Amino acid sequence: MMPLLDRVRRAIDRERLMPPASRVLVAVSGGADSVALLLLLRQLAAVCGFELAGLAHFNHQLRGGESDGDQAFCRDLAARLGVRFETGSADVAALAREAHVSIEVAARRARYAWFADAAVRLGADRVATGHTQDDQAETVLLRLLRGAGSSGLGGIHPMRGIFVRPLLDVRRPDLVVWLDEVGEPHREDSSNRDLTIPRNWIRHHLLPSLATHLNADIKGVLARQALVFRDESALLDNMAEQARASIESAAVGGGIALDAAGLTMLPKAIARRVVRKSLVRVNDSRFFGFDHAEHVLALATGGHSGQAADLPGIRVELNAGICVLTRRDSRRAAAAVGFNYRLSVPGRVEIPECACVIDAVEAQVDVAQVVRNNDVVRNQAACIDGAAAAGGLWVRSRVPGDVLRPFGLRRRKKLQDVLVDRKVPRADRDRVPIVVNRDGRILWVAGQISSDEGRVTEHTQSVVFLTLTRLGDI
Repeated sequence: MMPLLDRVRRAIDRERLMPPASRVLVAVSGGADSVALLLLLRQLAAVCGFELAGLAHFNHQLRGGESDGDQAFCRDLAARLGVRFETGSADVAALAREAHVSIEVAARRARYAWFADAAVRLGADRVATGHTQDDQAETVLLRLLRGAGSSGLGGIHPMRGIFVRPLLDVRRPDLVVWLDEVGEPHREDSSNRDLTIPRNWIRHHLLPSLATHLNADIKGVLARQALVFRDESALLDNMAEQARASIESAAVGGGIALDAAGLTMLPKAIARRVVRKSLVRVNDSRFFGFDHAEHVLALATGGHSGQAADLPGIRVELNAGICVLTRRDSRRAAAAVGFNYRLSVPGRVEIPECACVIDAVEAQVDVAQVVRNNDVVRNQAACIDGAAAAGGLWVRSRVPGDVLRPFGLRRRKKLQDVLVDRKVPRADRDRVPIVVNRDGRILWVAGQISSDEGRVTEHTQSVVFLTLTRLGDI
């Protein structure tokens, strides 16, 4: 078998995960997978030409002293290896209750949002996580049992946005053996033994049974199957995008209009994708699956003019051969009064009209690193020159005459045109949070685009990190 280090390097090169000169922040829980990932990337950094930005650890506050022990272990590991240590935490149990989601979903949302913010602070353009082939197999089975289509069965992607997974070709036991060989300790998460968590039941019962009775290489089989599904799904998505261009248009009064006849003439696999993409574009705060797409297709195929149906957060109406998709809160949104909130630095402001929270944190950073990564656009976070925020920040709704200079452009542009270009539904445009300074200059169209007004330069003394957290549909 190829040595572990060579296998990881091959995956990095094959998937172009970490190009030369990239800065990589490593997410470390303290478990064997992530500890091995950090050590392997530390060895490969000079060979592959990337730079380690640091070790990032997120404390979910779910296991009391054990969670704190993981955090202390990661801090000590970073100090021993001489890498920068970043840590964050959240009361994930409380977040799950507030959002009415599972602990696992709340933990993932909080963790990934914090990792993205940490990457901005450290000037990193990649965040590496320790997902292995075992995780891939578990994910494929979990999604299969929940009824996922080919997109879901594609499993964990080697690269999704700034997040990269260099260990998807590696088995978890191989990492444990390697750590033992090099004499590196790691932590064990007691919650991994909780069989009430579906993933753990699959890990400890279903996969071993499949390996014993059907195929000893079941994990490898599932990982290869995920690759096939990803490739086929990418092809279908491309075909759906081409088809959508001729079928979809903006609906009068907001929302999306789909030509019913054109939709029903498409192959079912493509038509479902067109519908799901349109549903998400109308309301990206909800999940839309097979049944929702089928409901719209049934209406397009056999419905009568004037017939309507309600999906999660969306109203579907068939009018003269056109399926119109609109947010069910669009009337309320259209009638909503404008908002204007003061945002302290540091501080947090909740905007109920937008069902979101914006946080502001001021920090001293390596400005040169931030300047080098100015071209990295992250819609859910922004990094602005602290001087631009002097005198305070406000978060408001748009007003007539709003203009800004989008990041990287030399000319100013109407905010209305920016929102149209970003394909923000008309009904949602008054709900987009606009961050402005005391002079009223737009610094960030939250969730959409940054302004050049707050650009970080070599003269910057401090920066303000702004992050947007969605709280779901109001």
